[in-house]
Amino acid sequence: MSIVLHHLEYSRSTRVIWLLEEMGTPYEMVRHQRDPQTFRAPPGLAEVHPLSKAPTVIVDGHVMVESGAIIEYLIERFGSETLAPANAKDRPAYLEWLHFAEGTMASPIIFSALAPRFGGLGPMLGGFMGAEVTKLLDHVERAVTGHDYLVGDRLSGADINMAYLLEVATASKQIGDRPNLIAYLERLRARPAYQKSIEIGGPMIFAAISA
Repeated sequence: MSIVLHHLEYSRSTRVIWLLEEMGTPYEMVRHQRDPQTFRAPPGLAEVHPLSKAPTVIVDGHVMVESGAIIEYLIERFGSETLAPANAKDRPAYLEWLHFAEGTMASPIIFSALAPRFGGLGPMLGGFMGAEVTKLLDHVERAVTGHDYLVGDRLSGADINMAYLLEVATASKQIGDRPNLIAYLERLRARPAYQKSIEIGGPMIFAAISA
C-alpha cells in the first residue's frame, strides 16, 4: 500500500492530512508552494494531474483529485471502522453531508470570502450570495445543535470535509452569531490530528482572506 499526498499551501489538502493522521495511515507528502504574485499552484502540480489542484492523492499508483471522493475512498480502504457511520441507517446522511461541503456550500462561501479582494460582488450578486451564505450556515447550525458531530455521535469524514469551509467562513467573518456552529468548529480544532495537520501542512487559510 502506497499513499502520496501532494499538498499545496493554504488549500483544501490540509483536510486530507488531517484524515490520514486521524486514521494513523502511513503516507508520503510532497509540498507545493503557491506563486507569490498570482497565488496559483506551481507548474509541478500540473505534472501530477492536469487540473493542477490540491489535494491530489496517488494511492497505489492511481491519481485522484476532488476532496469528497478522496475522503470517501480513503475511509473505505483504511478507516471504515472509525470514520464512517457505525450503522447503516446513518450512511445516507453521511454521504449527503460528506459531499454537501464541496457540492453546495463551497462556492458561495469562498466567492463571498474572496470578493473584497476583487472589488466586491456588486449589489445584485452580493445580495444573492449573502442570502445563500446565510441559508447554508443556518443549515449547518441546525444540524449540530444538540449534536457533537454532523452524523451520529462520533467524528466522520463529513466533519473533516466541512471544517475547511467553516474556517473560511470564520476568517472572513461570515460565521456570524451561530453559537452551536462555533462550538462545533472548536471541537474539531481541539482534536490532536487536526492540530497535527496544521503543524505539518501550515495554516489552512491564507491570511489575506480575513476581513
